[in-house]
Amino acid sequence: MFTTRPELTGDFGMVASTHWLASAAGMSVLERGGNAFDAAVTAGFVLQVVEPHLNGPGGDLPVLVWNETEGRATAVCGQGTAPASATIEHYTGLGLDLVPGTGLLAATVPGAFGAWLLMLERWGTWPLEDVLAPAISYAENGFPAIGRIAETIGTVERTFTEDWPTSAAVWMPEGRVPAAGSRLRSPGLAATYRRIADAARSTSGGREAGIAAARTAWYSGFVAEAIARFCAETAWRDSSGREHGGLLTGDDLAGWAATTEEPLGYDYHGARVLKTGPWGQGPVFLQQLALLSGFDLEAAGFLSADYIHTVTEAAKLAFADREAWYGDPEHTEVPMEALLGADYTTARRGLIGAEASLDLRPGSPDGRSPVLPASAPGASAPIGDGVGEPTVRADGRVSGDTCHLDVADRHGNLVSATPSGGWLQSSPVVPELGFCLGTRAQMFWLEPGLPASLRPGSRPRTTLSPSLALRDGRPWMAFGTPGGDQQDQWSLNFLLSVVHGGLNLQEAVDAPMFHSVHFPSSFYPRGSRPGGMVVEERVDPAVVAELRRRGHDVDVQGPWSLGRLSAVSRDSAAPGFLRAAANPRGAQGYAVGR
Repeated sequence: MFTTRPELTGDFGMVASTHWLASAAGMSVLERGGNAFDAAVTAGFVLQVVEPHLNGPGGDLPVLVWNETEGRATAVCGQGTAPASATIEHYTGLGLDLVPGTGLLAATVPGAFGAWLLMLERWGTWPLEDVLAPAISYAENGFPAIGRIAETIGTVERTFTEDWPTSAAVWMPEGRVPAAGSRLRSPGLAATYRRIADAARSTSGGREAGIAAARTAWYSGFVAEAIARFCAETAWRDSSGREHGGLLTGDDLAGWAATTEEPLGYDYHGARVLKTGPWGQGPVFLQQLALLSGFDLEAAGFLSADYIHTVTEAAKLAFADREAWYGDPEHTEVPMEALLGADYTTARRGLIGAEASLDLRPGSPDGRSPVLPASAPGASAPIGDGVGEPTVRADGRVSGDTCHLDVADRHGNLVSATPSGGWLQSSPVVPELGFCLGTRAQMFWLEPGLPASLRPGSRPRTTLSPSLALRDGRPWMAFGTPGGDQQDQWSLNFLLSVVHGGLNLQEAVDAPMFHSVHFPSSFYPRGSRPGGMVVEERVDPAVVAELRRRGHDVDVQGPWSLGRLSAVSRDSAAPGFLRAAANPRGAQGYAVGR
C-alpha cells in the first residue's frame, strides 16, 4: 500500500506528534537521557506555543501512560471543572439556552498545566525548568506560523480588532494577519513560563519541590490571581452576540488538582484497548469494539461498502449511548459495566441492519431508560461541521481543534496524550499572562437531569481521547488524533486497519478515512446530521455509490482531509523494535526516532 513516508523503526526511542517541532523537542529529551514522560511533557509545552490555534495553557489534557517500573497503565485527568457559581440558572437567567462556544462564560479550570506537572512529578526525571526551556525559547525567539495559524487568525480578524483587542495585540502585533511562514512570538506567554520556571528553580528541596512550587504559582499564585481578576473585572463579546464576564475565581483554581485513575479496557482480537473513563468520550471506542466483535470485518473486505457500513452503524449506536449516559461519574451515575456487558452488546448489535439508520437510538442498560437532550434529535448542522483543522467556519462560528502526541522510550514506557482547548480563537487573551482561557464548558447541556448537564464543580464530557493498547499484558501501542467527535472514529479506523487490514502504522495512518456526523456535536451549536457520513475521496467511488444506496448521506471530502493520527508501538518480544508514524495531512505532523 502507498505511504507518504516510511514507518519508522528503531530501538532507542520514538516521538510522534501533530507538529514537527514538538516531536523534535521530545526526541531531544530522549537523546539527553530523559524518559518518555520527560519527553512528553517537553513536547506538550512546545505544542502550546507552536499550535496555538489547537491548544494552549488555558486548555485541558487527558493522558494514558504505561509505566514499565510499575508494570501498569494509568489515566491522568487534566480536565478542569466548572466554576462553583456555574449553575444552569445563571446561564438561563442571561437568556442563554446553550453555553456560548467562545468567551469567558465557557471557561473551566485550566487543567493541562496540572496534568503535565503531575505526570512529570510522578514518572519523570527532569526538573520543570528544563522541560519548559524549549517552549520558552520558541515563545521568546519565535516559531514559523504554519498556514493554518494564519488562516485561523484571518477568520477571527474582525473579532480581534473590534471586540478582543488583547488578542489582537498578541496575534496581530503589526496590526494585520501574519503571513504563513512568518515568525510569530508569544512574549507574554514566555514571561509567564519563565516566571514559573524561576519559581521552580529557586525552591530548595529538589525536583519535586520545584514542581510543587510551580503548581502553587499557577493554581494559587500569580496565574490564578490574574485569571480571577480578568473574569471578574472584564466582559467580552462571545458567540451569543452579547458581552459577558467570567465565573472562574481563585477558589475554583485553588480547589482543583489533576488526578489519576485506572483506565477502562476491552479485549479485541488479541489486544486490550485502554481508554479514559466516561468523563470523556473514550469509552465509546470500547463500545464500538464490543459491537464489532460480533462481525467478520476481514470477510467483509477492508474499506468495502459492507465494512464501512458496519463500522458506521456501530458508531451510531455507541455515540447514541454517549449522549444518553456519559458524564462526570462523580456527579452522575454512568452504567459503564452494563454498557460494555455481553448481553447488552448482543442486543444492541442486532439493531445493525443492511440499511443506514436515521434515528438516534440509545440503549437501556440494566433496564434504565435513556434520557436525551430535548434539542438533540431534531438539530441540524452542515455535514462538514467540525471536519478538518482548524474548525473555524466561514460563517464566523468559531471552535477549535486539538493536538496529539505519542512517545515510546527504550525503557518500555509509553505515553499517549491529547492536549486541547485554550485556542487563540476561543477567548480574549489575559494580558498579564499572554494566553486565553478555554471554552470546554460549551460541552455541558443547560437542561437539568442529563448526565452531561452543567453542574458546579463537575467535568464537562470532553471529546479528548488518547488510546493505549496492550498485547499479552504488555505495552504495544499508543495512538490518537485530534478531531473532536471524530477522535474515537478516526482512531478506531486506525486500529481496525492494523488489526483487520494488516497495515503497518504508517499505512494505517495514511489509509482513507471516514466518519459519521449522525449524532449531536459536542461543540456549540450542538448540531447533527442524521444519516450523515463523511469520506475521503480516495474511498472507491463504487463503494460510495453503494453506501448511498443503503441510505447513507455521504459527503465526499478531499483526498487527504480527514484525520491527524499519530502512533508509536513496541514489539512485545524483547529485544523488540520500536515503531512510529505520523499524519501527512496538513503537512505538519511528524514522527522522529532511532
